[in-house]
Amino acid sequence: MSVQQVTDEQFMTWARQSGHPVPIEQAPEWDAFDSRVAGRAPWRRLAVSSGGDAPSAVIAFTAFTGRGFRFLWAKHGPIWLDPQTPEAESALRTALSAYVAAEDPGITFLRIHAKHPAPDLHELLQTVTYDETVVVDLTPPEEAIMAGFSKSARKKVRRTLEDAAMVCSDETGLSRARFDELYEIYRETADRVSFGIYDADVYFSMLESLGSAARVFVARRTDAGDDETPRTPGRAVAWIISTVFDGVGVDYFGGGNAESLATNAALRLKWHIFTTLKAEGVTRYDLMGVGSARAPQLMGVRQFKLQFADATTPVDGAWDVPVRGTRYALLVRALGLKHALGGVLGRLRSR
Repeated sequence: MSVQQVTDEQFMTWARQSGHPVPIEQAPEWDAFDSRVAGRAPWRRLAVSSGGDAPSAVIAFTAFTGRGFRFLWAKHGPIWLDPQTPEAESALRTALSAYVAAEDPGITFLRIHAKHPAPDLHELLQTVTYDETVVVDLTPPEEAIMAGFSKSARKKVRRTLEDAAMVCSDETGLSRARFDELYEIYRETADRVSFGIYDADVYFSMLESLGSAARVFVARRTDAGDDETPRTPGRAVAWIISTVFDGVGVDYFGGGNAESLATNAALRLKWHIFTTLKAEGVTRYDLMGVGSARAPQLMGVRQFKLQFADATTPVDGAWDVPVRGTRYALLVRALGLKHALGGVLGRLRSR
């Protein structure tokens, strides 16, 4: 296979010939966001060809800078135009590795998505991927969409629809001060579930950079608290940033506080998102990843997301592909030692 750099227009023309929606992270619209995050920069859009008039696949890379190393990540790429066979995937990785090694010697590895396991694919360093997700079809009538929920989810959503104190709305375009209110809920969620989060600037930059392709949906409550102490009307209890691109909505970031858990606000908010985007012509909504054998860290959200569908949908997980083999091996070893030392220190502190 041969590799060549292509323009944004060429890339999107070929990507849309794949017959599948283009992931927003592969589209030029995403570049503005990557450009504003420290340690990231759009790299190139490439076409990988095997001799035909159209390429076999197209792929967009972002350069990431870690502590002492750089790598390229094609989130949800490549986009295949030819059949995605094990042989085609292997040939593509070989061609891309050779191209990147010649064009940018500072790159240690590529991070790309693949369907078929292979010896040159390595588990990710320092992050989590997923190979199953939950997708809700938004094309049927609303009652049919809800009929696809679990029995308990249908009951809970209908109960929240009768809760006059709960209001869900699209707050896209909100001010930074309003977003800070949501970020505090995210802090609470991260502490409760034990996951890391970025600074608030990253999320607000995403909203500013993506414009109408990044939506903010918020569930608010207007009643008094359990102790009957009056509270500010319209306090936020749950929120979600959804990307909407090429007819597909995706859950990207979001959180809910303790009051959200007690009132099923997250379920109510999902229903509001489904119905709002359906009315706008969006055809499906991706809840973005659930736990599996490869992603046990996400098992905690699997049960919640399966309330909206009766089965998961397989997707191509991300893998690391070394470009500089010796450098990559040293990096793996260094990170392994770091994690081992962290575990020892944690045990000592617990004593």
